[in-house]
Amino acid sequence: MILLNFSHPLTAGQLEQFPGPKIDRVVDVKTHFDPARPFAEQALALIDSLGFSGEQWQTTPLLVNPPSLSVLACAVLAELHGRIGHFPPVLRLRPVPGSVPTQFEAAEVVDLQTIRLQAREKR
Repeated sequence: MILLNFSHPLTAGQLEQFPGPKIDRVVDVKTHFDPARPFAEQALALIDSLGFSGEQWQTTPLLVNPPSLSVLACAVLAELHGRIGHFPPVLRLRPVPGSVPTQFEAAEVVDLQTIRLQAREKR
């Protein structure tokens, strides 16, 4: 599985205690958005910069550590959904209790596609 990391760099320790499937490769994506420009076009450019082919988007097992800013995360996930054909699972980090300075650990893998499918049953 490839982890697309749109947030802060992850440490070897965070990856070792990872609660999900084995991570074969981490792609650290330099994520900087200009608040004066539309986020949709910036998300498009960011995902284009990864250089995956249409086939790779649809066949490569991916996990996403989304950008920290929620609106950016939404734009990136919408762009990924369009290319992959479904929502990718995302990594949730949480603060390590009592750590100074604050450190983060992998808490869970959130299966967005399953959440979406379950929500569709309630409409």
